[in-house]
Amino acid sequence: MTRAQSILDTVTRGIDEVGFVAHGVHVRAGDQTASHRWTLETREEIHSLAKGIAVLAVGIARDEGVLDPDEPVVRILTDLRAGDGVESITTRHLLTMTGGVDFPWTPTMFEDHRDVAHAFLGGTSRGRVFQYANASTYVAMRALAARVGDVMDWLHPRLFAPLGIEDVVWKRCPLGYVRGGDGISLTTSELARLGVLIRDRGTSDGERLVAAEWIDRMHADWVATGDGPGYEGYSMGGWRGPGDAWRLHGAHGQLLLFIDDAVITITGDDHFRADQVATLAVDAAR
Repeated sequence: MTRAQSILDTVTRGIDEVGFVAHGVHVRAGDQTASHRWTLETREEIHSLAKGIAVLAVGIARDEGVLDPDEPVVRILTDLRAGDGVESITTRHLLTMTGGVDFPWTPTMFEDHRDVAHAFLGGTSRGRVFQYANASTYVAMRALAARVGDVMDWLHPRLFAPLGIEDVVWKRCPLGYVRGGDGISLTTSELARLGVLIRDRGTSDGERLVAAEWIDRMHADWVATGDGPGYEGYSMGGWRGPGDAWRLHGAHGQLLLFIDDAVITITGDDHFRADQVATLAVDAAR
């Protein structure tokens, strides 16, 4: 039995024991792969895992010299008014959720505000402190759009096509911009390809898509969040833990877990047991 299969068997057994409503699991350990499904494989909303794709997009733009992630966003989105303390917020701050702007998520966020970027940047910042907000990633994608045009038209040949992922849709706000913090649907195996790209520090089949240093920043310089176990540290799209692993984590149990040379991809529909499943998956890879 391969190591990947052994990890998979332990994870699937644990998922069944805790009653997590899983759709699929994919394990890549070294060069070995193994997968299991509880449902037919279809594309499904990956929720906040889209934030990781936004991070990759900004990294590619940085590599090409079209966007400086450390330039204040108000210098890029010059038509938007900046509120108190907002002038120094950069795209990097937006990706690490350290803009300090309190902007609670609601399912009607884009209907509640004529322009979410205008409302976010017009707010008050408490400084470079952690303040998680979908709007933060959305504004980062607005900054990217100001430099590259339509984000998906620009990103597809640079990220999705090299990974063999076609016809990806990123939902848009009423103004036509990608939502940033959510709104992408992928299959478990497509999501796993993104996970392997991240595990391999930005390379896929020998082709560099994103700088290794940028990938490393997705799980370094952890920002203290003040939250409970598994949520104590946040970086660019990534959460610290469980243990010494790190992860991209979307609502309702969408997980990309990075444990040394292993990446475990889990999709499902079970928000409240996802943390337990993340822990058992990391334990299985040890």
